[in-house]
Amino acid sequence: MSDIEDLERDILGAIARATDENALEQTRVATLGKKGSISELLKTLGTMNPEERKEKGPLINGLRDKVGAAIAARKAALADQFLEARLRSEQTDVTLPQRPESLGTIHPVSQVLDELTAIFADLGFSIAEGPDVEFDDYNFTRLNIPPDHPARQMQATFFLGPQADGERHLLRTHTSPVQVRTMLSQKPPIRIVCPGRTYRVDSDATHSPMFHQFEILAIDEGLHLGHLKWTIEEFCKAFFEVDVVELRARPSFFPFTEPSVEWDLRCDRSVPGQIRYGTGNDWLELGGSGEVNPRVLAMCGIDPERYQGFAFGGGLDRLAMLKYGIPDIRPFFESDIRWLRHYGFSPLDIPTLDGGLSR
Repeated sequence: MSDIEDLERDILGAIARATDENALEQTRVATLGKKGSISELLKTLGTMNPEERKEKGPLINGLRDKVGAAIAARKAALADQFLEARLRSEQTDVTLPQRPESLGTIHPVSQVLDELTAIFADLGFSIAEGPDVEFDDYNFTRLNIPPDHPARQMQATFFLGPQADGERHLLRTHTSPVQVRTMLSQKPPIRIVCPGRTYRVDSDATHSPMFHQFEILAIDEGLHLGHLKWTIEEFCKAFFEVDVVELRARPSFFPFTEPSVEWDLRCDRSVPGQIRYGTGNDWLELGGSGEVNPRVLAMCGIDPERYQGFAFGGGLDRLAMLKYGIPDIRPFFESDIRWLRHYGFSPLDIPTLDGGLSR
């Protein structure tokens, strides 16, 4: 047996034994590469006399062709084997039950919004909404805050560019414009809760330039502060899930209410990091309220001699922080999935008064 036949046998055996494309490539380089065994044989043809070249040339070239064909065939076979193995490993039994998929997590603000609307719906209030970009007239003027009123300095407002008529729109600083829009479009009796985003130039651990607020408005004949106090008490008992609450009223000033009252809720902070509501010797600020200023009623087309109203408002973000022990408002808006998984809620646990608000 000639040396070429021995070489052919060895090379074809190495090709057949290759178990992956990396081993096959090493064999190809060792035989057909620039310094491979077959390439070296081909270089010797130039040194042979015509008789030797005529004899060995076809043998060496035939070996090169056989090896090339064998490598291509083995590469195709290995690819088929890899595909078959992958199909076996990735096969799916369609008779198996469906895998449970995550439905996501409810943000604490969305949870508190659902809780709040469930409570006020039970008290007879309907939800009212309005645009985030508002008219100055609705955000300030019709709420008894004229252009030169010093109370405008209480609001750090995002103003937009002037319109063609010179008027400037703004990002609403509270949800009170929704009350204005409702009073202009509906006749009493009115009972609404207005949740939504609001904007002010402020940012720290307890303030955000964009935050969530809610306000309630009730207008009817004969309404007074007693009705307002009862409504806030019922809301606090349901929201904080306690049987008894105690409120403390403090006189205040808001241009759109007269008289104006701020409410505090009795609580217990004796255990560090915890707040118990309805008991204790501490007080927690809830929010501002009051009877709707007669001037506001008149500017919104409602007869202040016949109808009275009350309003109350607070922050949804702050309620979430108080109820669920969240120390900093800034992560509310940072889209950190780890934070959301820790403080979030199951999307299937919809808050209800009979089934429990928070579960």
